[in-house]
Amino acid sequence: MKRFVVIGLGNFGSSVARRLYESGHDVVVLDKQAEAVDAIGPFVTRALVGDATKKGVLEAAGASDADAGIISTGGDLGASILALLGLHDLGISEIYVKVRSEEQARIVTALGASDTIFPEKEAARNLASKVTTGSLLQYVTYTDQFAIQEMAVPASWEGKSLIDLRLTQQRHIQVVAVHDMLTDRIGLPDPQKPLTPSDALLVAGRPEDLKRLAKLG
Repeated sequence: MKRFVVIGLGNFGSSVARRLYESGHDVVVLDKQAEAVDAIGPFVTRALVGDATKKGVLEAAGASDADAGIISTGGDLGASILALLGLHDLGISEIYVKVRSEEQARIVTALGASDTIFPEKEAARNLASKVTTGSLLQYVTYTDQFAIQEMAVPASWEGKSLIDLRLTQQRHIQVVAVHDMLTDRIGLPDPQKPLTPSDALLVAGRPEDLKRLAKLG
């Protein structure tokens, strides 16, 4: 179990905090709005009203013991920067900051953020991937070099096994799971089992290699 401190309880911050807590982690949240803190209180370890731009408030909340910090203060870049610096001063090296633009991302990265979160950009990228192919069910990009997508089995793959298709060798992709849409079961793929029209595949690889799958029918 890890301890996370989440700063800012908008839609994004609240959702992340609840998901981490549901996954069995110790989650401390901070926000200046009492209503937001009260709403999430039952779904996290500890919810506090406070100004997270102040190092003393972070320290009193127990942030110094956190394994990682997540900052989601909306459009207030100044508050994000001060919270970032405060967490750094408390010795937290793994800090993620939600941003609204590439410029904000460059600023907080230069100030020591481990990574930036740009939900609007990721949502736009995933939507663009969805609408360009009817076979694509879900798409998540992790870096410019790696992505994972869930896709329906192309007609040309039906009745063939993963061994037959030789996807790693011929298409430079890897099927990491098979989702049976009829039973809603998902598990590791059986490389010898023929694929069926009711199967959906969770496929990993480079975005350009995954994009070529859209042309299959």
